[in-house]
Amino acid sequence: MLHFSTEEFAHRQARFRAAMAEAGVDYALLFAPETHYWLTGYDTFGFCFFQCMIVTPHDIHLLTRSADLRQAQLTSVVSDIRVWPDGTNPEESLAEMLTDLGVTGRVGAELDTHGLTARNYQRLLRVQPDLVDISSLAPTLRLTKSTTEIAYIRRAAELCDAAFEATTPLLVPGASEADILAAMQGAVLAGGGDYPGNPFIVGSGEHALLCRYATGRGTLLETDQITLEWAGVYRQYHVAAMRTVVIEEPTPKQHEMFEVATEALSACEAALKPGTPMREVYAAHAEVFDEAGYGDHRLKACGYALGARYAPSWMEPQMFHAGAETVIAPNQVYFLHMILMDSENGFAMCPGRTSLVTEAGVEPLSKLPLSIGP
Repeated sequence: MLHFSTEEFAHRQARFRAAMAEAGVDYALLFAPETHYWLTGYDTFGFCFFQCMIVTPHDIHLLTRSADLRQAQLTSVVSDIRVWPDGTNPEESLAEMLTDLGVTGRVGAELDTHGLTARNYQRLLRVQPDLVDISSLAPTLRLTKSTTEIAYIRRAAELCDAAFEATTPLLVPGASEADILAAMQGAVLAGGGDYPGNPFIVGSGEHALLCRYATGRGTLLETDQITLEWAGVYRQYHVAAMRTVVIEEPTPKQHEMFEVATEALSACEAALKPGTPMREVYAAHAEVFDEAGYGDHRLKACGYALGARYAPSWMEPQMFHAGAETVIAPNQVYFLHMILMDSENGFAMCPGRTSLVTEAGVEPLSKLPLSIGP
C-alpha cells in the first residue's frame, strides 16, 4: 500500500532532517497528518485522536492507538509503532517513549495543525515544556512536488474534470442539488479517487453567494445560478476548481461579471511564474477587480497552494493575499479562485482552476473551457 518508493521517502526524510538542523532542533514531534503521509506514507483519519510521530537523528517512530496499529503497518515505512492504551493518559506513554529513545536537547513540534488539539497540546507540555514551533518546516518542503506527486496530481485533475462533466446534464431547471452533489462526488470515487479534504460547495439561488458548504439541498429554478467548488482527489492529492453556472440566459450584469472575473484569472495565471512572490499574484487579481468597479465584492485572498491534505480542509497554508511572502517555484501547484459576491444585485461569479508552475510559467491542469453556462 505504499504509493511512493522507499528511496523517495528516504530523500524526504533527509530533507526534513536538514530543515530541522537549520531550525536548530535535535528531535521533532509531528502531529500533522499530511506530514505523516509525506514522510512515511502513514495514511489515516486517526489524527482526530492523540498520536505523535517522533523524528530522531536516525529513525522515525510512531505513538498511536491500537485502532491505527495495522493502519501504520500497512500504509507506512515506520517500523517502530507503539500503542498507548485507550482509557489512559497518552502523555504518559509519550513520556516513556521519549525517555526510551533518549530524546534530549532542543525539541521541535508541529503546533499549527488540526492534528493537535488544545487539550492534547496541554498534555504535550506536561511531558516536554520547552518546545520550538516547527509548524512551517514540512509545508515548505511539501510545496515543491516530485515526479511521482505530479503524476498523481495530473490524475486528480482528470477526476476534477470528470466530476464537472458528470454534472453538466443536471444543470437544468428542476434539478436537485442532491443529485448534482452525488454526481460530482461519485465521478471522483468511481475513477479511483479519494474523499476530499473538505466538502464540495453546491449552492443555488442566494446560496450561490456562499463560498462554504452548508447543509440543506435546493432545486434549480427556471432562472437561477449555482456556484460549485469541488476537487479531484487522487492518493490524497487535490486539484480544485470553481465556477458559477447561470441556468438559462445570463443577464448583462452576469455577463459583465464573468468577463471581469475571467480577465482577473488570466492576469493571475500570467503572474504565476517562478521567482514571483505570491502577493504579486494577489495584486494582479485586485487590480483587475478594482479597476472594473468590483473592489467591494471581491475577497481579500484569491487562492492557495494544493497538495496531499486531510480533513477539515484541502487548503495548504501558503495563500495568495496582500502580505504573502512565499516565492513561487517550478513544480508547485496552486488553485486560483476569482470570487465575486454581489449581494446588492444577488449575483455571484466565481471561476477558478488549479495550475502547475513550470520553468516556463504556468500550466492550467483542467482541460475544460471556462464558461458561464453548463
